[in-house]
Amino acid sequence: MDNIQLKCFISVARTLSFSEAARRNYVSQSTVSRYIRDLEKEFGVKLFERTRREVSLTNEGKLILPYAQEVIDTLNKATSVVSQLNNGRGGRLRLAYDSTSIDYPMKCLKAFSGKYPDIAVEMIKLSGSESASAVNSAEFDFFFMPRDMLPDNDNIESVVTHKDALNLLVPKGFKKSGKSLDGINLKNQKFVLLSEAESPILYMEIMDIFRTFHFSPDSIVGYDSVSSVFMAVAAGMGVSVLPKSVIENCARPDVKALDFNGIEADLTYVLAWRKNNSNPAAHLFLNTVNRGGFVDDEEYVL
Repeated sequence: MDNIQLKCFISVARTLSFSEAARRNYVSQSTVSRYIRDLEKEFGVKLFERTRREVSLTNEGKLILPYAQEVIDTLNKATSVVSQLNNGRGGRLRLAYDSTSIDYPMKCLKAFSGKYPDIAVEMIKLSGSESASAVNSAEFDFFFMPRDMLPDNDNIESVVTHKDALNLLVPKGFKKSGKSLDGINLKNQKFVLLSEAESPILYMEIMDIFRTFHFSPDSIVGYDSVSSVFMAVAAGMGVSVLPKSVIENCARPDVKALDFNGIEADLTYVLAWRKNNSNPAAHLFLNTVNRGGFVDDEEYVL
């Protein structure tokens, strides 16, 4: 059975007229009769008593009628909800991001929330180890993360969003000395970093920087939050290395950023999602990202 059959059955039951049911459902009277016969065959009962002068519901028809109406009402509600979601009126979106993904998600969310203010957006920060497993699940709609964190999975689609240069984060009164890095001798510094568990790709990139300058720090303290790193640096407990956008978005008057001149030090970030995501709000979000110029000109679809 399908919804048009049930609609015709309900119309006949309400009007007790096959011709009126045909008019209300924009089909021929013979089509209505065929739909009723098909339903009677499927249910295995007679739904109507028919004479030349009148039509009446059987007891079985009376029993089935409220259930048929409930099915149609449910379908109508579902259609209405999907329509509202597709037009940005209601719905929910779940986004995951890692500790160093700040600037790009904020730009996307600003554009999206401005266009679809009625869609609730939930932002969840995940550690590096959590991201690796979560991206394979259906728990989130989108992931903002370093490209090298993406698992090898054909069911995951992604697009490069940007590259973020790494900067040295130092206390405001930091004095340069020595000849390395424009007067900064890294070998003599204590380092306070995001822990390897919290941001493994950033941690690996920092280790590469150390190898580029041919040294291994005597002291590395790991923290599980960007705010803790900023507090430690501001307190003079050491220096750190963070993406430039993170430093700019968490700007404090008691710290400053220094460029790594002469070497390439950056991270590549992606927006990732599962293929065939059926959430209408997710389609609206990706469409906003595409049209907002946050990615290259190529269009990406769910």
